[in-house]
Amino acid sequence: MEKTNKKTLEEIIRVDHAGERGAIKIYEGQLLALKTFKQNASLKRKIEEMKEHEREHYEYFNNGIKKRNIQPTKLLPLWDIMGVTLGFGTAMLGEKAAMLCTASVEEVIDGHYKDQTYKLGKDEEELKKKIFYLCNIFSDSKIYNYFDEYEKIKKEFDSLNFYEEINLPKRLTFKNKK
Repeated sequence: MEKTNKKTLEEIIRVDHAGERGAIKIYEGQLLALKTFKQNASLKRKIEEMKEHEREHYEYFNNGIKKRNIQPTKLLPLWDIMGVTLGFGTAMLGEKAAMLCTASVEEVIDGHYKDQTYKLGKDEEELKKKIFYLCNIFSDSKIYNYFDEYEKIKKEFDSLNFYEEINLPKRLTFKNKK
């Protein structure tokens, strides 16, 4: 593909911008719980570090929205509330739930990013490289380094039907509308 469809490009940037912001809000919710009700300094440091990485990703897409004059989704306020709520709730359930939430969401986003690369033409090589970079960060991320037993923990929560409840991106159908 030589040239990326303009509408497709706008949708990719809009969705990625909202997704990175949503990730920040999940971390903010987790940190709120950790600062008020749950005392876990080690987890708090890990989440603060991961939040900072998400902020860098968000800034990239936020700059892309501004540079290309793309309207962000009008659902950002709802996204913010949902993210903080999800983060707060999982942190209140404990360290495993908080990290499982993060890993589950990142796992879905990673697949989403990989799918996007097939929609980008040669005219968007910089964006394609950034998306590949984000996919590689996830694959090498501390989330999975932290969770050597990720699948085991996931199965524990599957038996409680909890995993399906916190794995919102698989349940939501994203419409890339303004």
